[in-house]
Amino acid sequence: MLGVILGHAELALAEVCLGHPLQENLNAIQTAAQRSAELTRQLLAFARRQPIEPRALDLNETVASLLKMLRRLIGEEIDLVWKPCAAAATVNMDPSQIDQILANLCVNARDAIAGPGTVTVATGTVSLDEAACRRSSEMVPGDYVVLSVSDTGCGMDRATVAQIFEPFFTTKPLGRGTGLGLSTVYGIAKQNAGFVKVESSVGKGTTFEVYIPRHHATTVGERPPGSEEVPRAQGETVLLVEDEPPLLAMVSRLLEGLGYRVLSTASSEEAVQIATEQGAEIDLVFSDVVMPEVSGGEVSRRIARVLPSAKFLFMSGYSGVEVAAQGVMSEGVHFIQKPFTRQALARKLREALR
Repeated sequence: MLGVILGHAELALAEVCLGHPLQENLNAIQTAAQRSAELTRQLLAFARRQPIEPRALDLNETVASLLKMLRRLIGEEIDLVWKPCAAAATVNMDPSQIDQILANLCVNARDAIAGPGTVTVATGTVSLDEAACRRSSEMVPGDYVVLSVSDTGCGMDRATVAQIFEPFFTTKPLGRGTGLGLSTVYGIAKQNAGFVKVESSVGKGTTFEVYIPRHHATTVGERPPGSEEVPRAQGETVLLVEDEPPLLAMVSRLLEGLGYRVLSTASSEEAVQIATEQGAEIDLVFSDVVMPEVSGGEVSRRIARVLPSAKFLFMSGYSGVEVAAQGVMSEGVHFIQKPFTRQALARKLREALR
């Protein structure tokens, strides 16, 4: 339903001229839906059930690209210090998770500082042996890249530190925090086979260290295209399969707005029939994963038998566990999480068609 709200808000915004009285209302709807979607993603991240797209990343480069955004987050009164390590700091993870870790930790650091202060973001590398890991059951021997965020704020006592990763626990005033920021960081670390260490003293500030397994890769993946890029169709036909009528109608309009010819159906059985009748005219099948009649995975296997050249892109609002159970989350499969924006959909379509 958030996908329907977001999609129609985007479609409406595209049709109203700049300065139109309804523009402010539509922007408010879009912002509220995006915040609700982000809240859901944070809950899924904490439960380690959020589908991710990991790739080899140089953590120094990724963090450096986020510094401008982080400076805006913490404000002008607080200095942001960046200390990258000299060694290669390569990890294998979804770049959006780095964004989430830093945004949550830096906002918490900002809120812990009254007046001027300093937030320090640093990277490092470390190798942990069995002796070093005996101090904590969550620590596992291996090579790690460490992403740390330190502040000169008020610090925390031991009782508070013991609770900070619990969902909805917060020391902030009512309305200032959801209590999901640190649980999200914890969930992301766990999802990537890492862990989080905290050092804090009342009146002396706090340091969070996020340990992520070091990835020994020869190539590092590029960051996604800029947010301004909205690639359009190149004459392709898309078969859209979605059992929710409101979402089917909205996504059809998004696809047509991007220049695609769209064949749509709410029935998985009808999707196979359309693919059989239309034949090679179909370039890509864009299908929901979890459907009442036949799963998206089974639909794709049936269509692949009659259209071996067709490409596939799957979508779902379910968590990664339910999606994986449908057999569509293997390596090389293209997937987009609901709710998605027009930009994200446009990029995913071109990626799948390539």
